[in-house]
Amino acid sequence: MTPDQELKSIMDQAVERINQPSFIPDDPVQFPHRFTRQEEIEIASLLCAHIAWGNRKMICRDCNRLLEMMDNQPYRFVVEEADRPGMIDPESNVHRTFFGRDLLYFIRGLKQVYTQYGSLENFAVKTGAVNDELPSWKMVEHLNNLMADANANQPKSLRCLPDNLKSTPLKRVNMALRWLVRDDGIVDMGVWKALKPSQLFIPLDVHVADTSRALNLLSRKSNDRKAVLELTDALRQLDSKDPIKYDFALFGLGIEKSI
Repeated sequence: MTPDQELKSIMDQAVERINQPSFIPDDPVQFPHRFTRQEEIEIASLLCAHIAWGNRKMICRDCNRLLEMMDNQPYRFVVEEADRPGMIDPESNVHRTFFGRDLLYFIRGLKQVYTQYGSLENFAVKTGAVNDELPSWKMVEHLNNLMADANANQPKSLRCLPDNLKSTPLKRVNMALRWLVRDDGIVDMGVWKALKPSQLFIPLDVHVADTSRALNLLSRKSNDRKAVLELTDALRQLDSKDPIKYDFALFGLGIEKSI
C-alpha cells in the first residue's frame, strides 16, 4: 500500500507537534538524557527501554528505581559493581515480572560487551549487525549468545532479550535504537554514527499497531516481526531517510483520537 500525500501531511504535522522537548519528561527517553557519556546513554537506553511496557507513569517510576539500584552510574556499576554480593537482591522486583535476578543476567552480559568491545555500538559494528538487513534482530542474536556465555553458571533468564527472533517484533530494542540513532537533536539522542536512521525499524506495540491499521498503513493482523517489516516499509515511503520519526505521529494520533 502506498501512503498518499494527504496522509503524509497529517503524519508530518503530527511529528512536528509531538517531537518536542516537552515530550521528554513524561517518557522513558528522559533517563538516557540524564547522561553525557555514550556508554552510560547506551546502558540506560537498553535497560530502560527493556522495562518499557505497561503504564507510562509506572515505567518511569521503575526506570528511576532501576538507575538508583545502579547508583545512577550505570557504566561503572556494570563493569565494576554488579557481581559483588549484595549489590542487587535477586528477588527484588524491578518492573512487573522483571526481577533482580533478570537484571543481573542482563548486566553480566553487558559487562562482557563493555570489557570486550568498549561500547554497544562497537559491538554492533564488530558483529556485523550494522550491515545486516535487520540490524536490531542481528544485534540481539549476538547479544543472546554473549549473555549466555557470560551467565554460563547461572540459570537462563526468560525475561531478558527475546530469542524467538523469527517472530518477535523486538519493540523494546527497536525503541532503544531509535533513541540511540535518530539524530535530529530534539527527543532522540543520536549518539550512534555506525547505524543510519534509515536502517531503523518501528517499535511496534499494540497501540502503534492499532493506529497504523486505522490509517491503512498496516494490514497484517498479528503484531509480529512481519508486521514491523510491513509498517516500516510503508513509513519509508513517507520518508526514506528517517522513517521512524513517524513513531511520534503514530503515538500522538492514537492518543489524540484524531484518526
